[in-house]
Amino acid sequence: MIFKYICNTCGKQYNPDTSRFRCNCGGLLDITKTNFKFSKRDILTSEWSLFRYINALPFEEHFGMWRDISMGEGLSPLVTFDKDFPNLIVKVDYMMPTLSFKDRGAAVLISKAKELGVKKVIQDSSGNAGTSIAAYAARAGMTCDIYVPENTSAKKVNQIAYHGANVHLIEGTREDTAEAALEAVERGDGFYASHVYNPFFYEGTKTFVYEIFEQLNGNMPDTLIIPTGNGTLLLGVYYGLKELFAMDMIDRIPKIIAVQSENCAPIYKAFKEDKTTVDATIVNAGTLAEGIAISCPKRGKQILEAIRDTDGDVILAPENKIVETRKYLAKKGFYVEPTTAATFAAFFEYYNKSDKTRNETFIIPFCGAGLKV
Repeated sequence: MIFKYICNTCGKQYNPDTSRFRCNCGGLLDITKTNFKFSKRDILTSEWSLFRYINALPFEEHFGMWRDISMGEGLSPLVTFDKDFPNLIVKVDYMMPTLSFKDRGAAVLISKAKELGVKKVIQDSSGNAGTSIAAYAARAGMTCDIYVPENTSAKKVNQIAYHGANVHLIEGTREDTAEAALEAVERGDGFYASHVYNPFFYEGTKTFVYEIFEQLNGNMPDTLIIPTGNGTLLLGVYYGLKELFAMDMIDRIPKIIAVQSENCAPIYKAFKEDKTTVDATIVNAGTLAEGIAISCPKRGKQILEAIRDTDGDVILAPENKIVETRKYLAKKGFYVEPTTAATFAAFFEYYNKSDKTRNETFIIPFCGAGLKV
């Protein structure tokens, strides 16, 4: 496999062996691959982590540093939700070392940074991604600075600090936090291990669907319901599905339905107005679903393209249903963060209006554990 960075704005390509995090034109970078081949035979069945798919990940041949960094992330269970929703399967992705799905991206991104010889990483987050980067940076022996909004839950801040990272609490919005981290990176303070800018993070989150492929013997669901702020999981899911389809490992691509908070819904607004870009003036009116409270997602154009390419949709999570839905899920045995509860609140409204005679099958991720709030 040969891989390079490619700007999703102007198409310029770069070798991915530098600390570059965006194009000279300001565009964000993706990964383009040539000579990419993958089949079931390439899965390392003796490896019990997401690195069983190392042959589908863009590392140099014989790369092995991941063995010292991995904490067994991935391979999360698929569980039928309950008898009332026999066509609903949940993927318990909070069963990760730091209790959120972000460990998928962090494990791959930090492994790549280690391969590049990085000594210090910088990242901005609403909490979960920062925790993941901090934990894996500690495993890799890297210094780590994490920038978080000042209203981030104390438990998440404490978890980040316990991993040895330097925590910077930033006054203002989530976007203000990102700007503070960018300023530090541009000063040369460290490598930008961003779950938004760095495309290696999405190489980690794509393993979500590689696992589903294995767990369901290639029989993919009709629809994937994905909470969406910056699109970290949605884009990884989309890239993974496209690869599996291109390799003839699946015969169709499931529909992707994005979930946004009704109080912060730039993707929803753009999608319903049939726009190709996101309105940068959208305001976060405040939501319990802090994991998707992104008013100006940097990869909004790509998120919209992914949803439309799968004949998907965008639905809203009603703010006044998040708490009761979280309690409902707990009574089913699943103690989740408000963002996951918001995802289910949106799904239940969508499902109640759907044509149930179609017998549509769904998968929804449990993205973060309730212990983190």
